[in-house]
Amino acid sequence: MTIFLLCVFAYMVGSIPFGLLLTRAAGLGDIRAIGSGNIGATNVLRTGNKGLAVATLLLDAIKGTLVVLFVRYYGHGGVFLAALAVFLGHLYPLWLGFKGGKGVATGLGVFYGVCWPLGVVSCAVWLATAFTIRRSSAAALAAFAVAPFAAWYFQSWKTALLALIIAALVFWKHRDNIARLRAGTEPKIGQTAG
Repeated sequence: MTIFLLCVFAYMVGSIPFGLLLTRAAGLGDIRAIGSGNIGATNVLRTGNKGLAVATLLLDAIKGTLVVLFVRYYGHGGVFLAALAVFLGHLYPLWLGFKGGKGVATGLGVFYGVCWPLGVVSCAVWLATAFTIRRSSAAALAAFAVAPFAAWYFQSWKTALLALIIAALVFWKHRDNIARLRAGTEPKIGQTAG
C-alpha cells in the first residue's frame, strides 16, 4: 500500500504542467495553441520567451529528480515504480485529459535521480546532438537511445530496463517528429513546427 500511495504521489507531481502554467502566468495564453501544441520547453521556446523555456525545462526535470530522491529516502522501496509514475504523469496528466508532454526533461530528471552518471551521459548526448543537428527531437532520440546502455554500464539491468521503458515511451511520443526527420521537414530549435 505504501508503494501504491507513493506512486500516486509521483504521478500527481509528474502531472504538473509547468509549461502551461508558466506561459499562462506570463500572459502568453494557452501553450497548446502555439507551435506543436506541446506543453514542453521546446514549444515554450517558440513563444520567443527563452527565460520561460529554460524555467519549463528545469522545473520539468527537477520534478522527476526530486520525486525519485524523495521516494528513495522515504519510500522503503518502489523507487523504479515511482520513477516510472512521475514520468507517466508528465506524459499523461490527469488535469489535461491525459495529453501531456513528450517526457524529455522529466525523463532526464528521473535518470539523474536514479543514477546520476546516467543523467550526465544522457544530457551530454542531448547537448552534443542539439548543437550539431539543431533539432531538439533528434537530440532527444539520441539521448534516450543511449540511455539503456549507459544505465546497464553504470548501475544494473534493472536500471537499464527502466531506461528502456522510458526510452520506448519517448520514441512513441516523438513518432510525428521521427516522420518529419525522415522527410527532412523537422523544424530547427526555436522554429515553428510543421
